[in-house]
Amino acid sequence: MDSLTQLREKNLWKYFLEVSSIPRESGNEEGIRNYLVEFAKEHNLEHYVDKTGNVIIKAKATKGFETVPSIALQGHMDMVCVKDEGIIHDFTKDPIPVYRDGDFLRGRGTTLGGDNGVAIAMVLDLFSDKEAQHGPLEAIITVEEETGLAGAFGLNASLINSRLMINLDSEEEGIFYIGCAGGIEVNANLPVNFGPLAEESVTLEVTVDGLQGGHSGAEIDKQRGNAITIMARYLLLLEELQLISMGGGTKRNVIPSYCQAKIAIPSQALNRANTLREKVLKELKGEFAKGDPGVNITLKEIDGKRLKGAPVKESNLFLKSLFIAPHGVERMSEAIEGLVETSSNLAIVKTTAEGFSVISSHRSSVQSARDNVARKMVVALETSGAKATLEGSYPAWTPNPASPLAASVGKAWEKFSSAKPTVTAIHAGLECGIINSLVDGMDSLSMGPSLFDVHSTKERLSISSTERMASFLRHLLVSL
Repeated sequence: MDSLTQLREKNLWKYFLEVSSIPRESGNEEGIRNYLVEFAKEHNLEHYVDKTGNVIIKAKATKGFETVPSIALQGHMDMVCVKDEGIIHDFTKDPIPVYRDGDFLRGRGTTLGGDNGVAIAMVLDLFSDKEAQHGPLEAIITVEEETGLAGAFGLNASLINSRLMINLDSEEEGIFYIGCAGGIEVNANLPVNFGPLAEESVTLEVTVDGLQGGHSGAEIDKQRGNAITIMARYLLLLEELQLISMGGGTKRNVIPSYCQAKIAIPSQALNRANTLREKVLKELKGEFAKGDPGVNITLKEIDGKRLKGAPVKESNLFLKSLFIAPHGVERMSEAIEGLVETSSNLAIVKTTAEGFSVISSHRSSVQSARDNVARKMVVALETSGAKATLEGSYPAWTPNPASPLAASVGKAWEKFSSAKPTVTAIHAGLECGIINSLVDGMDSLSMGPSLFDVHSTKERLSISSTERMASFLRHLLVSL
């Protein structure tokens, strides 16, 4: 607590910790929206809340900067809410349990919400600084970025005067993005007639855990395991299996780190199930020696007297569809070395009263490639009899290497840090492409401090990097 008390003495961290105390899972942003409005009122700043729930705050130019073009600073108010198994935390009312670990801030057993609480903190720190120098500023803080970019799509563009925008939702200091992938979701439902379990069967609870998970855009190339695909891989080896339930994954843009299934198999197949578990686990330990060395599969016998399961044939077909479903990197970019062009994330599987549901997300900087890999997912899931639909598409942000804003930011960074900037594109989805399409003539760039393992409970935010980027933002606004 002493270390956090020291951080609170700085406005930047005071605001970040205040933001972290307010529940703000996607769709539950009323509290953080009210907080932003109260901040604007307290500092006599012009502000608006549009019909979608986005907050726009405007700050006048400081003396001597009245003729500088208006600049928008953009971020989102929601966060991905994930917690470790066994952690008691209610994201609808509990503050994030932030603690300091050396140069990092973390959430104790939960996601931190640095994505994108750090953007809000940087904006409020700047807008409340009476000594900062800048031209006219607009803060665009959107809702529901993490669940489909709804805030950006619904932004009231008539409220925005700026034609230069700095998005503060990137996670690598010194790397500046001028493009990002577009995305689309596949939602599928498989109706199942759950019935009695076969006589003389044994009921098992199968758990796949120990995986790192992570952001399905930023970490999809890290060779990490997907708990859902691993579960399907193992269960398909078992004989005469009835699938009672299956649940894995938390968010469409999070690589699943946990999956649990309840199954019924013939009693005589129990020894073989244990032997196959050991065999598959050994294989996985070798395959994920670097990417996910903690991968684990456990079996536990449970009472199945009152349980019902899917028929053997339907269970097998559903598991096959998950097994062949695309996940991971599909193709690397030919335009930018080292950049993922197209990828898939088999994100969520759930059991419902009617059967099983599946959600996957697909990204690409090439729209036809995005749609093609999503179609692969549709075809894979339809092999089980599931009905699949494509939803929530959003456009790619096409890089503009000739961007005047990018050139200016690059020069400012080199002067500020004495280091060459990296100007590139990112595989994760950003709101810039959508906002650019709504605000005619907008030139955008994305930057931010160093964040690691976002969308997972390992998420951590560098304190020193955040302070440097907050200082650079001030330097940039003066130089622009």
